[in-house]
Amino acid sequence: MLAKNLMENQDIIQKVPRPEPGKSTLPQPGKPVPSRAYPGALIVVEGTDGSGKSTQLYLLKRWLEIGGYRLHFTEWNSSPLVKSATRRGKQRRLLTPTTFSLLHAADFADRCERQIMPLLQGDYLVLADRYIYTAFARDAARGCPGRWLRNLYRFAPVPDITFYFRAPLDVAVHRILSGRPKLKYYEAGMDLALSYDRAESFRLFQARILEEYDKMMDSDNFVVLDGTLPVNKLQKQMRDIVASKIDLKRFAPGIPAPE
Repeated sequence: MLAKNLMENQDIIQKVPRPEPGKSTLPQPGKPVPSRAYPGALIVVEGTDGSGKSTQLYLLKRWLEIGGYRLHFTEWNSSPLVKSATRRGKQRRLLTPTTFSLLHAADFADRCERQIMPLLQGDYLVLADRYIYTAFARDAARGCPGRWLRNLYRFAPVPDITFYFRAPLDVAVHRILSGRPKLKYYEAGMDLALSYDRAESFRLFQARILEEYDKMMDSDNFVVLDGTLPVNKLQKQMRDIVASKIDLKRFAPGIPAPE
């Protein structure tokens, strides 16, 4: 069974451009990649659960795809190499804040080396649903030191645009609780012993995360959008900002990627 899973994972990975052996596409430790060290562009969305970020990124992605733009989409905690280990740890409730953080860092490092960096270097527009700021917010909310987290992700390329969809705590929590029959253990922050009630634990956990996100607004150059605005109005704002900050013609159909 394990050999079969590894073979299936290998088939998935081979669909993405792979670096030559011995030539990592990741930057060297301690030397973050400047935002213009590659011809591509990186757009990131961040925010608490229920802020509307995923909906807006999906709409942006569809708009760009319809226009024929050269792009790639990636999302948090989606590496096939790490996903099964994370799932088993959650099912058995074995994850401490540190092991949880390290698993997500391993997941991100795998996607960064196999997908994000090769495609940025190949002149693609990369869209990321959650990025390293999710780790900075969630893991700090679980008690991991901020400086340790920054050092852990120091290899990550700097986004060209980081959209922060900010919704009031009560609004975001209501959206999640009204749309899900039951919150998962770690999703609700039950590992932190904030409350015996999952809904209340989730609210307290999200309040911590929101506080951590707000601390990063200026230091990490977030483009803050009001998550309570109508979907179509938010999407227009997002498209206008993307068009003003990124030369989309470089990714248009008929414009080949550089060799």
